[in-house]
Amino acid sequence: MNFPPVLSIMIFLPLICAIMVAMVRGEKGDEAIVEKNVKHLSLFSSLFVLAFGIFTYQNYDATITDFQFVENYEWLASLGINYHLGIDGISLYFVMLSVFLTPICILASWTSVKKRVKEYMIAFLVLESFMIGTFVALDSILFYVFFEAVLIPMFLIIGIWGGARRVYASYKFFLYTLFGSVLLLLGLLTLFSQVGTTDIPSLIANPVDAGLQKWVWLAFFVSFAVKMPMWPVHTWLPDAHVEAPTAGSVVLAGVLLKMGGYGFLRFSLPMLPDASIYFAPLVMWLSVIAIIYTSLVALVQEDMKKLIAYSSVAHMGFVTLGIFSFTQQGLDGAVFQMISHGVISAALFLCVGVVYNRLHTRDISRYGGLVNNMPIYATMFMIFMLASVGLPGTSGFIGEFLSLLGAFQANILIATFATTGVIFGAAYMLLLYRRVVFGPQGNKDAAQMSDLDSIEKAILAPLVILVIYLGVFPNTVLEKVTPATSQIVFVYQDRNVPDDMVENSDGIIEVETQDASVSE
Repeated sequence: MNFPPVLSIMIFLPLICAIMVAMVRGEKGDEAIVEKNVKHLSLFSSLFVLAFGIFTYQNYDATITDFQFVENYEWLASLGINYHLGIDGISLYFVMLSVFLTPICILASWTSVKKRVKEYMIAFLVLESFMIGTFVALDSILFYVFFEAVLIPMFLIIGIWGGARRVYASYKFFLYTLFGSVLLLLGLLTLFSQVGTTDIPSLIANPVDAGLQKWVWLAFFVSFAVKMPMWPVHTWLPDAHVEAPTAGSVVLAGVLLKMGGYGFLRFSLPMLPDASIYFAPLVMWLSVIAIIYTSLVALVQEDMKKLIAYSSVAHMGFVTLGIFSFTQQGLDGAVFQMISHGVISAALFLCVGVVYNRLHTRDISRYGGLVNNMPIYATMFMIFMLASVGLPGTSGFIGEFLSLLGAFQANILIATFATTGVIFGAAYMLLLYRRVVFGPQGNKDAAQMSDLDSIEKAILAPLVILVIYLGVFPNTVLEKVTPATSQIVFVYQDRNVPDDMVENSDGIIEVETQDASVSE
C-alpha cells in the first residue's frame, strides 16, 4: 500500500506551525489576545501532528520486520548522504511518545509560563520536529543532525524559562551532551571511511573488523551514555530537571533521555556486535552501580524534582541492563521500560508541577496531608508512584520484569544486585508519597491548596489510562517491538564467535572476563 510521506510531514509540520506562531501579531495593548492565539495555535498544531502519528501507528504492519513508511531521496549525493527515513517497531513508539507528550507539555504550560509565551511555544514545536527526525532517520549523518539539533531548543527552554540557576544548568546540559556528540560524529565518520556509506541499514549489513569496532563502540558509548544518562556522567540531569520548567522536565525525561537507549539499539548493538559483547560486562556493572547508587541518593533528597531525576537514572540502568543482556526478553524489556518510563516520569514531573504552581516550592518538608484537600490529585499521584516502583498491573512492572529476566539469563550475579534497585525504588517513592500526601499537615498554605482543575485533569487522565492499559495489555507494545528486537538478537545468534569468546556444550556463547560472563 502506498502512503503519503507521513514521516516527512511529521518532521516539517511542527516547523511550519512554528513559523505560523511567529507570525501572530497584535496591536499594542493586545498582548493577552496574542498570547491566547499563540497558545491555541500551538496546541492545535501539536494535536494535528499527533493525528499523523496515530495514522502511522494504525497502519504499521507488525508482521513485517523491515523498515516501513520508507522515504529515500538524494541529499548530498557527492558524499553519498541521503534523506532516508523509515520506522520499525522500536522507533515507532519513540515517535509516538514525542507526538503524545508535546501537546501535554503545551497544556501544562498554559498558565504557568507568563513571559515570552510565543518564543516558548515555538521552542517546543521546533523541539518536536527534531525529536521525530532523530527517531526516523535512516542515514547516520541525518540522524546526527537531528540528534544535535535537539540540544538547541532544549538549551533555550532551560536557560530562558528555568529556575534561579537556569543558566548554569543549561550550559552544563549543553556541554555534557555536546562533548559526547563530538565523539559520536568521529565514530560515524570512521564507519563511513570503512564502509563507504552513511546508510544505517547498509552499515548494519556490513560490520567493520572487530578491532576497529571497539574504538568506534567507545566513541558511541560516551555519547549515548551521557544522553541517557549513565553513571558516572549523569550529574547534569538533576540540575537540568530542577531548573527546567515543568514541561521542560516532562519532555527531557519522557523523550530526550530515550535517545541514548535508542542509539544503543540502532547503532551499537547491530553495527558493532563483537565490541558490544566485549564491553557488555562493563556496561552491566555500570548499570548496577547506577541503579543502587542513584537510588540511595534519591532516598535522601528533599527536592521532589531532584528525587525523581535520580530515580530516572536508576530506571535507565534497567534499560541498559536489558539491552546488553542480548536476550529477546531483555531487549523487549528495555524498549518497554523506556516507553513506560517516558509516560510515568512525565506524569510524576507534572504532579510536582501541580503543587509547585500553588505553593512555589519543591521542598518535600513544606507539604503534607494533601489527601485531605486534594483527593483527586492524591489518587492520580498514587497511581504514578506505584507504577514507578513496578507494581504488577502497571506499565512499570512489565519493563523492569522483562529487563531483569533477560539479565538473569545473561549473568545471575549482576541481575541479583540489580534487583535490589526495585526495593530501593519502592523505599524512596513510598517515602516521598507518605510525606507529601499522608504526612502531618503543618503548613497552612499547603492545607488550603485546591484540587486539580479541569486542565490538570485533562493532562493527567490520559497518562493514568496509559499506565494501567500498558500494564494490563503489554502485548499492545510487544507485538510491534518484538519483530524489530528479534533482528538484533539474530545478529548475535548468527555470527562468528570471536577469539575472546567460547561456546559451551549447550551452544551458549559466553564472554570470559575476570568479573562476569555475558551469555546469549
